[in-house]
Amino acid sequence: MRIVNDIIKEMESLAPSYLKEDFDNVGLMIGDRNKAVNKVLLALDCTLKVIEEAKREDVDLIITHHPLIFRKPSNITTDTLQGKKIIELIKNDISLYSSHTNLDSVENGLNHSIVSILGFEESSLLEKNKNVSSAGLGRIVELDKEIKLQNLIEQVKRKLNISNLRVVKGNDTVSKIAIINGSGQDFIAKAMKLGVDTVITGDTTYHFASDYKEMGINILDVGHFSPEQIVFFNVMKQIESKFNDIVFIESKVEEDPFTFE
Repeated sequence: MRIVNDIIKEMESLAPSYLKEDFDNVGLMIGDRNKAVNKVLLALDCTLKVIEEAKREDVDLIITHHPLIFRKPSNITTDTLQGKKIIELIKNDISLYSSHTNLDSVENGLNHSIVSILGFEESSLLEKNKNVSSAGLGRIVELDKEIKLQNLIEQVKRKLNISNLRVVKGNDTVSKIAIINGSGQDFIAKAMKLGVDTVITGDTTYHFASDYKEMGINILDVGHFSPEQIVFFNVMKQIESKFNDIVFIESKVEEDPFTFE
């Protein structure tokens, strides 16, 4: 019989919690380490829809990328969305584990994997982890030869299976790329200092985009949900391969909060 702690050990082996950023909260959020596990649901976020999906599918453990609990809650009641989720998980004996910036940082984690998914072979770290020099957030790709920005746009859309993305056109060509999974605009200044001319990330805001356009930097904002979901599911196959006796399913109900009308 497999238990929650068996999966936690493999998750910690892949992405140790000490690799997380200081602001982050990772690990077992809710549940019993000794609970038996037959089925695991994978999702980016623990939404109410995902919890209902877990109940329908008779899931024992949900593993998310984004943690449900970032900070210690002042109370747990049905008056808040977070409280509703926590109570629903406990009532239905569903455990919840999250692996966030530690899974982003680690070698073979999200930032490493998106590089290969986008079709690039070699990369270096943008921001080294303070505890392990081989891990860190963001990756830098230096192209053998300069390409047109439009060609990169089409490549990214095809590889990530997305129909559109926001583009900041600082110039027409690309030779050095920073790839930052999720919300990466805080790393653009460092990337620019390292000679990057193009950044692939998500969640960029107006003033950042405006300033970097003037400075000649291209930004391909691929959004947060779709690219990260693809890469998270891909990375989690490393865990799934360790447990032939547990069923892993990918959420079919979670969705991007943004729609394009």
